[in-house]
Amino acid sequence: MAKGMIQADGDTAAGRRGRPRSLETSNAILQSAYTLMAETGLAATSIDAVARHSNVSKMTIYKWWPSREALLIDAFLHHASLMLPLPTSGTAAERLRNHASAYAKALQGEFGKVQLAVISECISNTGSAEIFYERYLRYRRTALVELIAAGQQEGSVGAAGTPEDLYDAIYGSLFYRYIFGIKPISPAQARNLVETLLMIRSR
Repeated sequence: MAKGMIQADGDTAAGRRGRPRSLETSNAILQSAYTLMAETGLAATSIDAVARHSNVSKMTIYKWWPSREALLIDAFLHHASLMLPLPTSGTAAERLRNHASAYAKALQGEFGKVQLAVISECISNTGSAEIFYERYLRYRRTALVELIAAGQQEGSVGAAGTPEDLYDAIYGSLFYRYIFGIKPISPAQARNLVETLLMIRSR
């Protein structure tokens, strides 16, 4: 990740969207938004509250984010890129195991609660989760799909399914268990899930 900047597992999402020009100011806004979401809940995380917490004007926030939902999603993306970066060493299979394990662990804490709240907010206000997908999930999903494809090419992933379907099977299972309150998958179980679905080949 570019130092202190939002990044979608290798891609600078904010830079690609032509927004924030000041790293220090944009990161202060994003960190304030995430902190407020985690500590006070989404209802209290208004643009006014974020502006006060980050000591930035509302005008600056609206200049860089078209809506409150967009800000909340980017704040979540910023935190996710810090908390759950893609491992950069090892085979593709090893990196996928490690990432799924870290995601399973994160879902059981503050991260999972904030993610669910942000998705719920998007659906409540817009009628769909499309904005969440476009601003957050698409970037991370693409990065992991490409990693699965790389594993198939290098031979560490033996599964012959399409990378997109394999990704959905792994992360869809993790999120499904979380969102419906089914007994959560532990980090160790997440690693086993990756090994089973991707038919990991040891070297």
